[in-house]
Amino acid sequence: MTTTVASPPAGAVPVSVRPRAGAAPRLGIIGAGQLARMTAQAALQLGCEISILANAAEEPACALTRRATFGSANDAATVLAFAREVDVVTLENEFVDAGVLAEVEAAGIALHPGARSIALVQDKFVQKSLLASQGIATPAFRAVTTPAELADAGRAFGWPVVLKTRRNGYDGKGNLTLRGPEAVADAWAALGGAPGGVYVEQWCPFVAEVAVIVTRARNGECVLYPVVETVQRDHICHRVLAPAALPALQRAEVAALAERAVRAVEGVGSFGVELFVSRDGAILVNELAPRVHNSGHYTIEACACSQFENHVRAVMGWPLGSTAMRMPAAVMVNLLGAAAGEGAPAGREAALAVPETHLHVYGKRLSARGRKMGHVTALGPDLDTARQRAERAAACIRFGAEAEP
Repeated sequence: MTTTVASPPAGAVPVSVRPRAGAAPRLGIIGAGQLARMTAQAALQLGCEISILANAAEEPACALTRRATFGSANDAATVLAFAREVDVVTLENEFVDAGVLAEVEAAGIALHPGARSIALVQDKFVQKSLLASQGIATPAFRAVTTPAELADAGRAFGWPVVLKTRRNGYDGKGNLTLRGPEAVADAWAALGGAPGGVYVEQWCPFVAEVAVIVTRARNGECVLYPVVETVQRDHICHRVLAPAALPALQRAEVAALAERAVRAVEGVGSFGVELFVSRDGAILVNELAPRVHNSGHYTIEACACSQFENHVRAVMGWPLGSTAMRMPAAVMVNLLGAAAGEGAPAGREAALAVPETHLHVYGKRLSARGRKMGHVTALGPDLDTARQRAERAAACIRFGAEAEP
C-alpha cells in the first residue's frame, strides 16, 4: 500500500508516494478547511492515519499530515486515486459531486456518508422534497425556472420570500430575501442563472433559530447533542448558546425532528440540522448539512465526546461516545476576519487570560473581511456567565490587524 507525500506539483495529483508504515486505520478526508482540520485532530487522537484531499498546501488541515493529495474533489480520477490509499473516506462538505462519490463506492471503498445520502442533501430542493415526503415540517417551497414563476410564488406564499440556489450555498451565499414583487428582476439577475437551478421558500417569522448535531453510526444507532440556539449576523453564524433556552418539551420536539431528518437521508457521521421555532410554536426544519457543523464546535470542550470525535467513530464503525455536557452551559463565538491581512491573530494573550475559555485558531494563511478564522468557546455555570466570558475573549481577538510579535 502507498500513501501520498505532501509536496504538490503544478497542476493536480502528486505522484510521490511512500510505503505505508504500521497498521493504523487510515481515514481519508475530502476537503482541507477548518472542519477537516478539527476532524483530523480528533482522528489523530484515536490513532488514525490521516490523508487529506486539498486544493492547495496552505489549507488548514494540510498542516496535520504529510499525506495530502492536491487536485479537484470533483475529478473522478483524482478522488479514486486518493480513496484507494485509505480505509474509509469522509467529507468536509457536501459540495463533492455525488456521481463522483458513487464511483468511489462502486470501487468497493468505504465512504461515509454515502453517495446516496450526499445526493439527497446537496441539492436543497431535493432535500426539502424528501423531508416533506416524510412528513417533516419545513417552510413552504417550490422550484422556479423563470422570473414569472418567482413572482407567482411570492403571491402564493405572501411576501417576503427567500430565493435560494439549489446547490453550493452556505453562510448566506446563494440566498436573497425578496420583500416584494419589485425585487424579482434584480434577484433573478443575481441568482437565476445559478448552476443546478434555484427554488423559492416562504419566509419564516421565527422567534429562534436552533440547531442539533446528530451523529448516526453505520448500524443506525444515533446520539444527539443538546439543542442549541444560533445567533446569525449577515447570514453567518455569530454565536451558539448551549443549551437553547427553550422549554423541555420543545427541545425534545426539536431533537426528534432533527433525528428523523438525518435518518431520512440515511446519514452516517455527524450531521448539522438547523431549524426554526416559529411565532406560533411550530418547529420547522430549515436545512441539514451532511458533515460536522459550525453549530457543534462548542462540543470540543463542552461535551464528553465532541461532534468531531463521534464523526470519526461513526464513519470508522466504532462505538459512539457520550454527548453529555461537562458543565451546565457553553457559548461559542465565531472569530471573523476584520480586514485583509495575515492569518495570525492579534490579542491572543488577552483572550487566553479569560477563565474557562478556549481559543481555536484555524491556521488560515490570510485573513479577509468576514472570513471564518477561528472561534472561542467558554464554559460556565449558566448561559449568562458563559456568554460574558466568550464575548470578552472574542473581543480581544482581531484578524487582519497587526499580529502579535
